Amino acid sequence: MAKKESTFLSMVLTLFLVTLGASAALGYVYELTKDAIADAESAKKSLAVKRVVPEFNNNPTEEFIKIPAETEGDTLYFYVARMNDDTVGYAIETYSKKAFGGLLKLLVGLKPDGTINNVAVLEHKETPGLGTKMTEEKFSSQFPDKNPAKFILKVKKDGGDVDAITASTITSRAYCDAVQRAFSAYTETQTEKGGMK
Repeated sequence: MAKKESTFLSMVLTLFLVTLGASAALGYVYELTKDAIADAESAKKSLAVKRVVPEFNNNPTEEFIKIPAETEGDTLYFYVARMNDDTVGYAIETYSKKAFGGLLKLLVGLKPDGTINNVAVLEHKETPGLGTKMTEEKFSSQFPDKNPAKFILKVKKDGGDVDAITASTITSRAYCDAVQRAFSAYTETQTEKGGMK
């Protein structure tokens, strides 16, 4: 039996078939898992909304408003929490690109008067043991029941009212920046559009 010589054409054809098979398998796995991944993300967001706004009986993740952010061209998501027909708060998905690890995403819960109800961290890439302390009570407890109209959302080093995380001033500034972005968008929406329903 004669040994076949490898040719450039046969190598290209083999590589093409392997790539085609791998991409078909990847597409199949994506189709199989995309609904489960979307459901997991929705459940995660629903839990975060429950943590940041007062008690509600609607489904805020289905009742949301997109608001373009004034800076950096991104979008903020406002999830409206209601108890029967009364709005009890807003969960605002906000961000800052000024964190030490890059993008920081928060969910800021505001009461109808603009007072912060609570804040939840959705996504970050901060240094373990330093920037990750933003999720600890010592830092995060500074925000609930504060109204950013009177409470300056900057670290004390910058003339604000927030005690920075030791050795993580950049993370603290980014956290404040994200909360301020949510409050500013909320205030603008309330004044310009006559409020959200």
